[in-house]
Amino acid sequence: MRYFQEQTFEQVNARTIAQFLAMVGLVMLLPFYIHIQWFTGPIINALLILILILVGLRSALIACFIPSIMALTSGLLPAVFAPALPFIMISNVIFILAIDWIYYNFKDDKKGYWIGVFTGALLKFIFLYASINMVARIIVKEDLTIKIAQMMGWMQFFTAIAGGAIAWGILKWLRRL
Repeated sequence: MRYFQEQTFEQVNARTIAQFLAMVGLVMLLPFYIHIQWFTGPIINALLILILILVGLRSALIACFIPSIMALTSGLLPAVFAPALPFIMISNVIFILAIDWIYYNFKDDKKGYWIGVFTGALLKFIFLYASINMVARIIVKEDLTIKIAQMMGWMQFFTAIAGGAIAWGILKWLRRL
């Protein structure tokens, strides 16, 4: 039994756990204090990218589900949008998976990163825009559909790109790229 405990302890990296908890803490708290999507969105997307590159894919995928729940509970995401929550979460997963696959399968880190961010942002936008418009037409009144489309449309693409730029700056500063 002691052997298994020692093996498990050797596999645990305290620095990685601390990085993950700090970034997830920011992902959880930011929507409670800042209710401006143009500000919160890029920071959340940057944190998801930082978790991906600094901590790993599994941790980033877990973190993808947190911002939407926090945005809904904090009021950043209006309660009318609650049925859209799973689609927002899936769009975050698509964003992270695209970045991960392209970045780690590209020979040039810089090009791989930016192609991954742009591709991930575009796929996130397409999925979210299509699914939210479909859900909005079924559930929400006509006048709210326009507001939903604005909030979940191109703004998502631009906040994802801005988040990629923020993460790029931080990763360069940390000398990880």
